[in-house]
Amino acid sequence: MILSDKTLKKMLDSGELTVKPISEHSIQPASIDCRLGTHYLIVDDTGMDSLTLDSEIKYREIEGETITIPPKSFLLATTMEYVKLPNDLTAFVEGRSSIGRMGLFIQNAGWVDPGFEGKITLEIYNANSLPIKLQAGRRICQLVFCKMDQAAEKPYNGKYQGQNKSVGSRIYNDKI
Repeated sequence: MILSDKTLKKMLDSGELTVKPISEHSIQPASIDCRLGTHYLIVDDTGMDSLTLDSEIKYREIEGETITIPPKSFLLATTMEYVKLPNDLTAFVEGRSSIGRMGLFIQNAGWVDPGFEGKITLEIYNANSLPIKLQAGRRICQLVFCKMDQAAEKPYNGKYQGQNKSVGSRIYNDKI
């Protein structure tokens, strides 16, 4: 079941769900908008001829109020908001329609597990033929929350738990 604005406000007020800081414009009829933070990662391709699943990827860190994404380029960014989900709630990360209409694709592998807490790292791709300039503090994505039939037996406690800025892939840590 997707949660309504009324239910989301009640959960935020009670502390059952955390999304901080939250803006008065963030709560939508069936989602909460998140804003772009100031921390970005770009794959550092110097000295690398390919990315693999079993080795650490090197990134260049960028901190700033604005960033321009060249055409056909990818970067990682973080949300301003720190999110903490209870063990019986999950969330889908979706790009906002207005952002998608610019040719900017926003993803977070599409999913936030129950029990996750931290800022959300967004995978951002500029599919346009023009550069796109982004500004911190602007609403960039939305979280659509779904109530689970019961609390997770093993809530999320993985390699991205507690992240406070953009975090690159840690797939090289996966157990095979």
